[in-house]
Amino acid sequence: MQKYLLLPIVVMMCAIVTAHAQEKPALDLQHIYDPGADAAADLQKATQQAAAMNKHVLVQIGGNWCIWCKRLYKFVHEDSTLHALQEKNYIVYHLNYSKENKNLPLLKQLEYPQRFGFPVLVILDAKGNRLHTQNSALLESADTYDKEKVADMLKQWSPDALNSAHYTNQ
Repeated sequence: MQKYLLLPIVVMMCAIVTAHAQEKPALDLQHIYDPGADAAADLQKATQQAAAMNKHVLVQIGGNWCIWCKRLYKFVHEDSTLHALQEKNYIVYHLNYSKENKNLPLLKQLEYPQRFGFPVLVILDAKGNRLHTQNSALLESADTYDKEKVADMLKQWSPDALNSAHYTNQ
């Protein structure tokens, strides 16, 4: 009879372990951007990775001080569709802009994207050429981001979307 009393306890423990294993780890929203990073070297490395993987580089420029930067990071990471689109098509680099390090020489090379506010997204091809600068305010909806707008932007600037073979017979 004792083994029948233990069965519900074992089932309950398995359910707790399974539920815990399915929980996603909490996102660290306080350390998205690294003010001490060598951004030029990091961006060169990201470009090399993109070339090797047939992807583009998505540069999200902002800072740990920026609530909208944190919202965008969290919004994309917590939505499986957006996260998959980003992972499939881009090497992502978070370029710091803060009082500790504004990375102004790099922002000059990227043609002054900070003019749009933060976060601002810059898409580079696998050779490091700037393809697009996205004002993230255009992707917002109320106090968050619009899933459809973000997904469209990620799709429209993906390597496949810019494949000339898609447009030869139009």
